[in-house]
Amino acid sequence: MTPAPLVLLDLDGTLTDSYPGIAASVRVAFTELGLAVPDDDALRLFVGPPLAESFPSSGVPAHRVPDAIAAYRGYFRRTGMWENSVYAGIPEQLGALRDAGVRLAVATSKPEVFAGPICERLGLAPFLDGVFGAPLDHVPSSKATVVAAALDALRPAGAVLMVGDREHDVHGARTHDVDCLGVAWGYAQPGELATAGAVDVVPEVGRLASAVLSRLGRAGVRLRGPRPPACGILST
Repeated sequence: MTPAPLVLLDLDGTLTDSYPGIAASVRVAFTELGLAVPDDDALRLFVGPPLAESFPSSGVPAHRVPDAIAAYRGYFRRTGMWENSVYAGIPEQLGALRDAGVRLAVATSKPEVFAGPICERLGLAPFLDGVFGAPLDHVPSSKATVVAAALDALRPAGAVLMVGDREHDVHGARTHDVDCLGVAWGYAQPGELATAGAVDVVPEVGRLASAVLSRLGRAGVRLRGPRPPACGILST
């Protein structure tokens, strides 16, 4: 039997609008460090990439990045992680993909200890075969290492596709010869996804399932459905 196709889904900016909690956490970090708080456009760039990349890019001196991350996580753990909501229509799109025989898993640069509870509380867990994220400590991590962990845990799989809203999703997937389908409702800058090499960009949530199924069909995958519900959360 041919293994079912696997779709890896970014979390922030793809499944959920996490900007309010992330922006609030960043403001707390800059304030505690006595640094000027970035404007809204700069804050939006924090959605997606690892904090260890975002803080230096926003002017935090390298030796103060650990303090910035600690301040960020202090607020985020208490409050910021719940200042978050699922984009309207996402549950229906995930349900359609499950019904078509597609396995789904989250692959996020957010620490896994936060990503799992967020997926549980926001009602995404029943659609997923796993939630994979970064370590909480200072072990080097990138979207590529998260994708690797998901692939290692969920193989054998048929065709694999990444879905995400930032260039990091594209590059991390490409490291493992996986195509990335971009989404337009997230936090990418104009042209960012196309420049990074996304195979296409889905313009609205309501077209996500059809775009994923179309891309998998081009890979020669025979889609089957319905599948039984996902059995729970698997993580590294």
